[in-house]
Amino acid sequence: MNAFILLLDRIIYLYVWVLIINAVLSWLVAFNIINTQNRFVYSVLEFTYKLTDPPLNYIRRFLPNLGSIDISPIVLILLIYFVSDLLKDILGY
Repeated sequence: MNAFILLLDRIIYLYVWVLIINAVLSWLVAFNIINTQNRFVYSVLEFTYKLTDPPLNYIRRFLPNLGSIDISPIVLILLIYFVSDLLKDILGY
């Protein structure tokens, strides 16, 4: 059981990093620092969007419109850490 909890914790840790990478890459694209015409950049963006967009789109439905500021990644990261800590406390890890 401890190995499963540790594996789940590592997967959550990696997913949080994918969320952070996605946010940073979207800022770099918005400020024209990186070019999406580059095949590698496009494939990395597409990969991160496929992993992060479903939960982020769900959260965006409940958040107020703040103009061009998107706080859904922050909300999702906080929610992930809250649920992770709650499960660790319940399971006694």
